[in-house]
Amino acid sequence: MFNSLSERLESAFKNLKGEAHISELNIANTIKDIRRALLEADVNYKIAKEFTDKVKEEALGSKVLNAVSPGQQMVKIVQDQLTELMGGTESEFNINGKPAIVLIAGLQGSGKTTFSGKLANFLKTKKGKAVLLVADDIYRPAAIDQLKVLGEQVNVEVYSEPENKDAVAIAQNAIAYAKEKGKNMVIIDTAGRLAVDEQMMTEVTNIKKAVNPTEILFVVDSMTGQDAVNTAKTFNDRLDFSGVVLTKLDGDTRGGAALTIKYTVQKPIKFVSSGEKMETLDVFYPERMAQRILGMGDIASLVEKAQEQYDEEQAKKLEKKIRRNAFDFQDFLDQLQQIKRMGNLKDLMGMIPGVGKAIKDIDISDDAFKGIEAIIHSMTPFERANPDSIDTNRRKRIAKGSGKQMTDINGFMKQFEQMRQMMKMMNKMPMGMMKRFTGM
Repeated sequence: MFNSLSERLESAFKNLKGEAHISELNIANTIKDIRRALLEADVNYKIAKEFTDKVKEEALGSKVLNAVSPGQQMVKIVQDQLTELMGGTESEFNINGKPAIVLIAGLQGSGKTTFSGKLANFLKTKKGKAVLLVADDIYRPAAIDQLKVLGEQVNVEVYSEPENKDAVAIAQNAIAYAKEKGKNMVIIDTAGRLAVDEQMMTEVTNIKKAVNPTEILFVVDSMTGQDAVNTAKTFNDRLDFSGVVLTKLDGDTRGGAALTIKYTVQKPIKFVSSGEKMETLDVFYPERMAQRILGMGDIASLVEKAQEQYDEEQAKKLEKKIRRNAFDFQDFLDQLQQIKRMGNLKDLMGMIPGVGKAIKDIDISDDAFKGIEAIIHSMTPFERANPDSIDTNRRKRIAKGSGKQMTDINGFMKQFEQMRQMMKMMNKMPMGMMKRFTGM
C-alpha cells in the first residue's frame, strides 16, 4: 500500500540528514521532493503546493527540539499534516434507526457490491445488527446473484425483485420487508455505470429522496487516483453523501484519492477495504494511515485485528496445554486459522514498524500456509494429538497424502519440535506473560 509514495517521502527526508537544525535553506530540497512525491502519487498540483507550503511554514515556525534530529522533526510535521489532510480524526458512522438505512453509490467496477457484503458482515459481527442486503442494481445481470453469494458467505439475507425494473420501488419494498422481519439495518446496493450519466444520477437521487437514508456512502476504487476524486465531486454535488469508502487498497495504489478526497469534497473517508475476503474491511483512521504512508507501521490496527480473533476460552485451553507440554498439531493448525482470519498476510506484516519496507518486493501469498495445512490435514486425529507417534512409516504416508516430499515432512517436523521446545521454556514464564502470549 502506497509503497512508491512512502519511498519518495523517505528519500526526501534524507536531505536533512546530518543537519544540526531546520532552516529555510536546508529544507528547500526536502519540500521540493515532498511536492514531487505527492504529484507522482496523483495528488492535484494545487493541493500538493498548499500542503507543502503548510509543512514549510510549520517547520520554520517549530521549536527546535534537542532530543530529535531535523529529519525526525520533519517526519513528525509531515505526519501531522497528512493526518489533517485526510480528515484529522475518525468519522462517526451512524447506525441508529428503525431501521437505519445505508445507501451505496459509485461507478461500476469500484467494488460497491463486494463492499456491501463486507459492510453487512461488519455490522452483523461487530455491531450486533440484524442486517438486510438489498439488490437494487436493475441493469447488471449478475448483480443480484453476486450479492446473494456474498450474503450467503456472511449469513445475511438478501432482498431482491428480479422482475421489477423500478429501483425506487424495490428500495421502498425492501424497507417495508425489513420492518416486517425485525431488521434494524438495511444496506441498499445501487446500480453503477462505466461513467457518470444523467440517468444514473437521477435514479440514485430518486432512491435517496424515497428512503431518506441514514448514511450515503460513495465507493471509490483507490487505484484510479485523481479521477476518483473528480467523480466523487460529481456524485457529491447531486447526492450530498455522508462519507467515502476506499476499495482495492491492496492493489497498485498511488495514494492520490486517499490523500485528497476529503480536501476536495469535504466529506470524510469512513471505511477502507482490501482484498475479496469479507473480513477485510476497516474503519478509516487518518492518523494510522499517515503512519503507514510514512513507513511507521500500524501497531494499533494490528492489535485490534488480533483482539477480534481472540477467543478467551480457547486461549485458556491452549495455556493449560502449554503448561502440560501438550501443544500438538491441532493446536498449531488452530493458531494458523486465527492468523488467516485477521486478513491479508502481507498487509498484516506491513503494519509492523520497519517490516513494510523490507517486504515490499516480496510476494507473500495468502496461500503461504497451504503446504503446512496440507501436511497436518493428512495426519490422523491420533497423530495430530500425539506428535511423538509419527515415525518413518507414518511420515511416508503423510508425505504421499499431502503431495509433499519426505524432506518437506522431516523439515516441518523438526521446526515443530523446535517450537515445542520453546513452549517448554515458556513454562518458566510468569502467568501474566503466558496469558499475553496465548491471547495473541
